[in-house]
Amino acid sequence: MPLAELTLAHWRSLDATAAGRIAHEAAAQAGGRVVLLDTVEHLGEPLHRVRIERGGQEFALVPGGPVRLGFDPQAWAPTPAQAADYAESAAEGYGYGHADLKAHLADVLSPLRTVTLATVLVAVESEPLTASPAGTAAALAARGLRMPGPDEWEHACGAGAATLFRWGNECPLDEPSYGGSGGVRHEPNAFGLHIAYDSYGTELSTDAAVVHGGDGGEAVCGGYGDLLAWLPLATAHRNPSMAEFAYGPDGEAVFEAFSTRPVFTLR
Repeated sequence: MPLAELTLAHWRSLDATAAGRIAHEAAAQAGGRVVLLDTVEHLGEPLHRVRIERGGQEFALVPGGPVRLGFDPQAWAPTPAQAADYAESAAEGYGYGHADLKAHLADVLSPLRTVTLATVLVAVESEPLTASPAGTAAALAARGLRMPGPDEWEHACGAGAATLFRWGNECPLDEPSYGGSGGVRHEPNAFGLHIAYDSYGTELSTDAAVVHGGDGGEAVCGGYGDLLAWLPLATAHRNPSMAEFAYGPDGEAVFEAFSTRPVFTLR
């Protein structure tokens, strides 16, 4: 079976020996070496994690297949603290004019859907753009890499979790959503990626209409409220207005402020 056709369900069914064989095959295709192979518990089942070093950069194996993406606000209930915090934000005119938190989420999160993705290697850390957004694809291609698609990014972040954030439905409202080096947002996700951990971050994918993993600090700097400052870290969060800035003339002048998460395509 080609590695690209490996599904997350099949990956979960493998023992450590079989997972190791696939890890080394992926490393060989990438021209790299396996630096980590372990197993963690995720969503009540074991999940193998693989890290491959290639050209001084670490990548994680992200199994694909049919995956569920997006978020349904109507099937979710905020905590009293989340609801109260959003009510304060809405009263001050934030939240896109929605008095109801679920209506706001429906505007800023991608909808529920099922897509089929290839298994790929995804960079453990995002990297600052070295060219304008329009020139980033070519810059990565010169290294044998590419930008992630928006569905690939979302799957790589959530790793199959149906929760608002990759770690669950709650966020520590009494802690900042940016900076620092500790707390739940800095923990590696199930695939071993350091992702969606700083609301000042803004990752680009191949979709010029959305950004991922942060809002460039818009909500924090704007004083929108604690929950709205954390929401850019939600797995399915998209920010068309920030994307418009990033790909517009003002964003072109400060492209180093944005990042992307390189992907190596497996065969």
